[in-house]
Amino acid sequence: MSTLSTLTQHQWLYRRQPTAHITADHYELVEQPLATRLGEREVLIEARYFSVDPYMRIGQSGKPTYDPDPHPLDTVQQGGVVSQVLASNAAGFLPGDWVYSYTGWQSHARVHAGALTRLDPAQAPVTTALGVLGMPGRTAWFGLTESGRPHAGEVVVVSGAAGAVGSLVVQFAKRHGARVLGIAGGQAKCDWLRDTLGADWAIDYKAHADSGTLAAEIRALTGGVDVYFDNVGGMVTDAVLPLINRRARIVICGQISQYGGGLDTPALGPRLLHHLLYQRATIQGMLARDYVHRMDEMVRIVAPWVQAGQIVFEETFVDGFEQLPNALNALFTGEHRGKLLVRA
Repeated sequence: MSTLSTLTQHQWLYRRQPTAHITADHYELVEQPLATRLGEREVLIEARYFSVDPYMRIGQSGKPTYDPDPHPLDTVQQGGVVSQVLASNAAGFLPGDWVYSYTGWQSHARVHAGALTRLDPAQAPVTTALGVLGMPGRTAWFGLTESGRPHAGEVVVVSGAAGAVGSLVVQFAKRHGARVLGIAGGQAKCDWLRDTLGADWAIDYKAHADSGTLAAEIRALTGGVDVYFDNVGGMVTDAVLPLINRRARIVICGQISQYGGGLDTPALGPRLLHHLLYQRATIQGMLARDYVHRMDEMVRIVAPWVQAGQIVFEETFVDGFEQLPNALNALFTGEHRGKLLVRA
């Protein structure tokens, strides 16, 4: 199939590196004509849902992270997208099909078929490709099972427990028979963790002025920590580490408390490594990219739970392509629950 027509493509270009919070000033919204003539095995897609994730802020660091170089300036902001096919010159893709791609913040794109994953709306809502059956689900499942290795009866503590990853870790840990403490910001999130996700306990870290009082409440509820799944860092981690039990496993998934202003100049630390020595504990960082090749394995396990309604995967939608930079910044204000998505 080929055509000589064009359409208007909108893109958010990453222009300036933030030093603190992200605003639209760090991006530029541009539009340009996109030729729709397709080459061999090319597909024309229109974006419907965009994922915003904390790793995007890590990519804006001025220092090496898990990538040697930061996200390049003057390019489209990278990210996962769920789109619909407008036209196809590739077998297996038809107009109207739903697909996942890593095409970033642009309204339309011509993509080689090999860079697309076809989605089945009958299996699960297509947005789950950006959440429970996508990168956040992969992070939660393998981070907990491969690094945390929870056993029945153990205490698992999850920081950032109401977020896209943390809310799944809470539920996966319960399925392993663990007792789970979720830490989140605000009483409403804590009630949701207990009443809807099934956490045994929940703590509002915002109710504590320092790590000492937070640690006292964690100790009173749990008696000690066997697995700590850390999405937050900062004061919460300072509170948890002195409470770890013998042979505890600490999973460093994120340090979102540092991303707003401390990404390139983090707070002094780590100050509590002696507790790892005393308890012969392990601490391990995990990245979702390390398990891309095992994505099918995770989906085989988790998708039936999703289909049966046995996993809660709350989604918060922000409407409007123009809201993407603001939505990314909203990840760090803690106003949403579950997976945050932008609907085009």
